[in-house]
Amino acid sequence: MKATIQFIRKKNLKAALHERRKMRVRKKVDGDSATPRLSVFKSARHIYVRAIDDTTGATLATASTVDKELKADLQGQKKVDAAAKVGALLGQRLKDKGVNKARFDRNGFRYRGRVAALATAVREAGLEF
Repeated sequence: MKATIQFIRKKNLKAALHERRKMRVRKKVDGDSATPRLSVFKSARHIYVRAIDDTTGATLATASTVDKELKADLQGQKKVDAAAKVGALLGQRLKDKGVNKARFDRNGFRYRGRVAALATAVREAGLEF
């Protein structure tokens, strides 16, 4: 690992390590129409999740903290609570489309905090991982 990282500038080291974690997870997780891949992205302020059918490249459902349905409810809440509401919304949208199983792609982010809260809320909405 040191040999490949030593030539990367210190400024880009964090991004390179994140990309490596992302690819490690991504090569194991693949979605289809029956079990879509739930891809999570989080920024400093917002969290986004989408259900992807990798065979066709289509997005089946999305949810985020900038959704019109959730934006008013999330005013003044903590980010972990907001992520849980986003997960519940995505779970409900997938259940409405008849999807019961999914595969969770944490996209290189650690499974804790907002990512874990989102995954737990999706499970509570009735989806299986």
